[in-house]
Amino acid sequence: MSDWENIYKNKLISARKAVSRVKSGRRVFIGSGAAEPQVLVKALAERGAELADTQITHILTLGIAPYADPRLKDGFRHNALFIGPNVRDAVAEGRADFTPVFLSEVPALFRRGKLPIDVGLIQVSPPDKHGYCSYGVSVDVTKAGAESARYLVAEVNPNMPRTLGDCFIHVNQIDALVASDEPILEIPAGEVDDVAQRIGQHIADMIQDGSTLQLGIGTIPDAVLSCLGDKKDLGIHTEMFSDGVIELVEKGVINGVRKNIHPGKIVASFVMGSRRLYDFIDNNPMCEFHPTEFTNDPFRIAQNDRVVAINSALQVDLTGQVCADSLGTYFYSGIGGQVDFIRGASRSHEGRPIIALPATAKDGAVSRISATMSPGAGVVTSRGDVHYVVTEFGVADLHGKTMRERALALIHIAHPDHRDKLMEEARERKLVYSDQVAVFGLSDLDRKVYERRFTSDTGARVHMRPIRPTDEDMVRDLFYQCSESTLYHRFFTKMKSMPHRKLTKFVNLDYVNSMALVSVVKEDEREMIVAVGRYSINKSTNAAEVAFIVRDDWQEQGLGIAMFNQLLKAARKRGIAKFTADVLQDNARMMHIFHKCAPNPIESTLESGIYHLSFSILPGDEKARNPV
Repeated sequence: MSDWENIYKNKLISARKAVSRVKSGRRVFIGSGAAEPQVLVKALAERGAELADTQITHILTLGIAPYADPRLKDGFRHNALFIGPNVRDAVAEGRADFTPVFLSEVPALFRRGKLPIDVGLIQVSPPDKHGYCSYGVSVDVTKAGAESARYLVAEVNPNMPRTLGDCFIHVNQIDALVASDEPILEIPAGEVDDVAQRIGQHIADMIQDGSTLQLGIGTIPDAVLSCLGDKKDLGIHTEMFSDGVIELVEKGVINGVRKNIHPGKIVASFVMGSRRLYDFIDNNPMCEFHPTEFTNDPFRIAQNDRVVAINSALQVDLTGQVCADSLGTYFYSGIGGQVDFIRGASRSHEGRPIIALPATAKDGAVSRISATMSPGAGVVTSRGDVHYVVTEFGVADLHGKTMRERALALIHIAHPDHRDKLMEEARERKLVYSDQVAVFGLSDLDRKVYERRFTSDTGARVHMRPIRPTDEDMVRDLFYQCSESTLYHRFFTKMKSMPHRKLTKFVNLDYVNSMALVSVVKEDEREMIVAVGRYSINKSTNAAEVAFIVRDDWQEQGLGIAMFNQLLKAARKRGIAKFTADVLQDNARMMHIFHKCAPNPIESTLESGIYHLSFSILPGDEKARNPV
């Protein structure tokens, strides 16, 4: 036997003997997540009557927490660095403590002695031929906790996968070893419901090929992963991941080839999932595990391009503040890695930091988008850090936006049942105009019918979509960027200004009796509306009057034709029978569009220099329409 094998054999003792070194008043660290050492925890709890004021410290663990039982309150007191379900009641009842801290900074608390560790209880894989054990499914803060402990006990379990990366400890560094054959704790995948699926699709639409993803656990990350089958060359640099990643790896969607750092590698700190996941990471060179001071370092995260960080929230107020750790005064979870990754993604080239949450709680009774934070609620992510907020009703882009723009955007991704109340509260707080009203928008299905992404005749990428109330400032910009001639051709009068009282009727639509589509392009990092097409229905005739405006420098690039065809599609969907339009006699461009695109013959009369056009849009004889 080699030296380490003799040492290993001599260090093997019972769990009870291993924890006998724990004395009253000591600080005990317990390994994290699915790697919680169940045998050692049970043995320690059995000594509860013998101990007093023993502090238990860890982040979330999946298993038992007998030290949080009220009957053992004199023997143990827990200090949660992230609150899990097994200790939530103890924290709420004041029998346990909660320390809010970024997950990236927890290891430094241990290493620098600000949160000293007397005893470490961890779980590892059996040693390899060189005597090194792997921390397995949880490297996270466990590595720092183990290396900082004055006395370290390891539960050695052959069921623990041998993960690769900066995640090994030699048997020489362990003071006592306890044999175990307990199954590694698993967490079942939740059922992805309709709400999570809609949120997942919104997020998937924001993910570009070659992006590097940070994902958590739960139905929303699972829904996002289920929508990524058509993407290419995705990478993973994350705090943790679960089973949903495996299928995309097997399909080649996740390969990491475009990552700037650790190309080809899935970089993570811990995993929680099924045995299939644990088998996937076992001795897998594609998976590289590191402690959280590495994975969660915002500066390291930002080194990859197109980082998409997806994090959850319990509540978001109308200014963009995010509460993720408490329900009012009730501490629910913790800060975790949310801010680490939000800041890392925001510094990444083309990065997208995302906060995702269902629009409501308590079966729809409570809006998670709220006018103000609930009393006692904690702000985990500040309004200055927030970029994108996603619910099942859409995406709100808040970065660099005014309070008015933020409030409008968030109200319009809240549940429709709560929008009027939120708008009323926003008006009372002077966050929006005094005459601002809530608009109820389109269903996801309708929105997809009307949206279109295309390339202009000059090769520019254009996103056509229904107009939104939040487009008011962009429509104002369009007005002031158009020439007098273009404005006159659209409004038939010389217009010098476009104040809010006029704009509101252009952007606040019911999408039934009136519809407007905008063409959006990116100029530098800013989105700009460069064209608007709209119709309004005359119910008595079942005809809709159509009108267009295209910014001068975007004319003759195919936008008018594209918008006409999309409006035609929308009108037919609504059962409209006819289009009408008034066009100034000298507006040759607009006449060209109508004659080129009208599906049926055009009836035209000229009066006082204005052509009055009318044509059926019902499917008809395409050959009979007027020539260009």
